[in-house]
Amino acid sequence: MSKPDNPHRARKRFGQNFLHDPAVIQRIISGIAPQTNQHIVEIGPGLGALTLPLLRSTGQLDVVELDRDIIPRLTALCEGLGELRVHNKDALRFDFSSLCAPGEKLRLVGNLPYNISTPLLFHLLKQADHISDMHFMLQREVVERMVASPGNKTYGRLTISLALQAQCETLFIVGPGAFKPAPKVESAIVRITPNAAANQPKNLALFNLLVSKAFSARRKTIANGLRDLLSREQIEEAGIDPGIRPEQIDADGYRRLSDLCDAQPNETTS
Repeated sequence: MSKPDNPHRARKRFGQNFLHDPAVIQRIISGIAPQTNQHIVEIGPGLGALTLPLLRSTGQLDVVELDRDIIPRLTALCEGLGELRVHNKDALRFDFSSLCAPGEKLRLVGNLPYNISTPLLFHLLKQADHISDMHFMLQREVVERMVASPGNKTYGRLTISLALQAQCETLFIVGPGAFKPAPKVESAIVRITPNAAANQPKNLALFNLLVSKAFSARRKTIANGLRDLLSREQIEEAGIDPGIRPEQIDADGYRRLSDLCDAQPNETTS
């Protein structure tokens, strides 16, 4: 099969910005450190910037690509490098666990479309039992929220929801010039490692409601922000000072508050 010559236009509806900087590509591959015995899945391979070096390193690779028009080009580029298994699916609805052999875990990689990055992360974490780690290119602002510490101005609902399920680490920042077309924002590479035994709240819907209410009143004390759900005494029972603000409480503190709230008969949360 001959290599394609005509350029592929990035499609805005797919959130496509194609990585092309060789130094950035090599740095990402070094951070992932792919091995031949690992089952790696790339989300949104695009024009193959990461696909080609990953396939050379592992000899086989699964890719999930929504844009069907890009697949023939990608297949041609990867010819002779190894076994490329292409899944023309929407990653937001794809069952990644279906790719696993018994007892196997996946390593996920991708330059994710920024417009779906947050819902996609939570979709993947629902399948965390089948994932060993994830390395993603995301908008820098999103990554800063993911890795924020309590008290930081970027600390919020995303930080807390992820922290109960995974460890998040920023590897490095990537400027707009590494892409074609160049986005208007900086990007960052993040490593996400699901917790072996995630300390989940008893009632996830209630947990999400509680965190949302707390941060919708970010400038108020936690007692005032959650007064419809918990009393000051109950907040103290969870080991939390009712006079502090929402951004001062870590993820496990919100889990304790949620579990305590779940144990109370309360018409507001029923």
